[in-house]
Amino acid sequence: MDTILVHASQAHRRTRALEYGTRLAARLGASVTGAYVHPSLLQAIPTFASPDLLSLMLVNAETRTADARRLGIEFTEWARSFGIEHAGWHVAEDYLPDALAQIAQWHRLLVLDHDPEFPWGTPPDIAKLIFAADLPAIVVPVGAVEPRAPESIVLAWNGSPESTRALRAALPLLKLAHQVVVLAGEGRRPAGEIDWDPKLEIESFLRRQCIAFERREFVANDEEAGTCLLDACGELKADLLVMGMYGRGRFSEWILGGATRQVLQDAHLPVLLCH
Repeated sequence: MDTILVHASQAHRRTRALEYGTRLAARLGASVTGAYVHPSLLQAIPTFASPDLLSLMLVNAETRTADARRLGIEFTEWARSFGIEHAGWHVAEDYLPDALAQIAQWHRLLVLDHDPEFPWGTPPDIAKLIFAADLPAIVVPVGAVEPRAPESIVLAWNGSPESTRALRAALPLLKLAHQVVVLAGEGRRPAGEIDWDPKLEIESFLRRQCIAFERREFVANDEEAGTCLLDACGELKADLLVMGMYGRGRFSEWILGGATRQVLQDAHLPVLLCH
């Protein structure tokens, strides 16, 4: 997590994701990059658009770009006030998943807003961005969220490759947290899994990392799992949920599993997802 990329969903103000990602970078001693992407005119122009409409769209695009550049100057100065040595800002005109896929190659963590009122803010859209970026991602929800490094973390664990990747991605945060609770659900045994002796277990892994934790059993069916996870986070007063990002079948970026969809839709706290 030494290089954090934050998607700015708006061009005229600091979003929750920018606030959260920047303060997280300061806590971790990481660099932070803000990125604003707006659609290309070629993608946005409707068929048989009138010259007046084309002119208006061009002015709007130029205004958004100018606003985004001004925000970038303010953002980098603000980020440096937290002691962040390397703070950057990029503006692009392109299709957002393609743009994130390219800039994400230079970073280790993506931070996104979940705000259905703005483009790319619904759960399926967020999933598409995470799959395109191919990075662990923290999704910051709508509402009041304390923009700081998490102190109480819930780890949703079922032994799957997705939850293992989420565990690895969250290690720097787990080491800083005051409370780590592992919600251990029914294990998912991948086809062809090797029988190791002794077994590969999360408990021994966390102990090797010198991370103190509490294990709690978690029982819920697929349709209730997302809601039950969020309820448990509320009871524990957690400020970050870490979980694998599950889908159904090969095209999981299009059809999310129930737990992932429910968490993305209803989360009241930031969620670190890894697919």
